[in-house]
Amino acid sequence: MSMRIRTSALTALTVAALAAGTVLTAPAAGAAPKAAVPKFLSASQLPPHPTSAWTAGPVTEGFPDGLGCVDTEGVLSYDYRHREFRTDLDTGAVQLTVVADTAALAKALAKHYDDLIRTCAERIERNDPDVRAEGRDYGSLPVEEGARVRGLHTETSWGATDISLLSVGRDGRTVTVVSWGQMGDFGDAPVGAFKKTTTTAVNKLY
Repeated sequence: MSMRIRTSALTALTVAALAAGTVLTAPAAGAAPKAAVPKFLSASQLPPHPTSAWTAGPVTEGFPDGLGCVDTEGVLSYDYRHREFRTDLDTGAVQLTVVADTAALAKALAKHYDDLIRTCAERIERNDPDVRAEGRDYGSLPVEEGARVRGLHTETSWGATDISLLSVGRDGRTVTVVSWGQMGDFGDAPVGAFKKTTTTAVNKLY
């Protein structure tokens, strides 16, 4: 479920970047050498599904529609790339990568995305009275410049219930966001396997 930010995400990201000693400006032409293209997860590296194999879509330019909680409002116009995954049943996943101009900008962007995920349940309930939402923090992971895993459960007034796991990780100037989701609740979430997937995603970038 994609929710639009009603607070000034640009202000928050600017403050974070300034605190890191940088300024949010548009990338200057030729300002930095072209970096290696980040690599993506393969289908076999996602949390195993008990009855259906994962299928990986192509790596695609642009921001994915099905990421949930995270969007592009108020941030720089980066070159986004993503890959979507699915099973034959009710489970889907997506990975996003973003390469910033500097490590400081990437650090600020990673914090911004994690803040959006952390506050996602509150924003969902504020914007839709028919949905109850709860978020959980599953902690940080010691991989490259770090990653964090969170969970989100939503339940509608008519009984639909969905569980998502989301993570944000960073390797230098590159930020990756991974999302997994299906029908169910927190008891259906493969937290340990998703932490392994997140660690793999960050390690695999370069």
